[in-house]
Amino acid sequence: MKTGENLKSLNGLLDSCMENNGHSCPGQVLGVRMAMVGLALIGIADPKGSDRKNIIVVVEQDRCATDAIQYVTGCSLGKRTLKCFDYGKMAATFINVKQQKAARVVAREDARERARECFPEIADKYTAQALAYRIMTDEELFKVMDVEVASPLADYPVKTSTRAVCHCCGEHVEDKKQVVREGTRVCRSCADGPYYTVKNEVLNFPSAPAIKKA
Repeated sequence: MKTGENLKSLNGLLDSCMENNGHSCPGQVLGVRMAMVGLALIGIADPKGSDRKNIIVVVEQDRCATDAIQYVTGCSLGKRTLKCFDYGKMAATFINVKQQKAARVVAREDARERARECFPEIADKYTAQALAYRIMTDEELFKVMDVEVASPLADYPVKTSTRAVCHCCGEHVEDKKQVVREGTRVCRSCADGPYYTVKNEVLNFPSAPAIKKA
């Protein structure tokens, strides 16, 4: 990252991102920097405006960097423009849907040591990293690659077009997320096992204050 307008933009994004998130950390700095690099690589100049329908981001971890990437790009799970494959990696892929162009940005592991060398007088390594990640070059922080993303059309941010009923649990599945097992349509949790175990069905809902009409 060079000094001048780019650094000014970086500092502005960082300040807003950290105010939105409620704290400052090295991961947020990396996330903001990663998003700026990724957007530039795929030719997205206005992710929250004119380009908002042209971008999808795939993150590879569920930590602070993901919050920063979401803030900078405007992508979110609810808009179906933010996808998470939790590989535990400080990496993200930025996709320009209109131009069919994608770039994967990965944080360099040796950037941690370089950050310590930038501010050896600072005892707290996280403080040193957060400061260093602001001034280190993109090349020092990341490696980037031109990639092609294998993604079904159902994963793109369009309106819900299909609804299927799981043959096992009877629950509805949207957006072609069902799978076919032995010729029968079932939801993924029935097919592969859910993340939860049902103890019992709640029949009595807890009481709550009545919602007043505006």
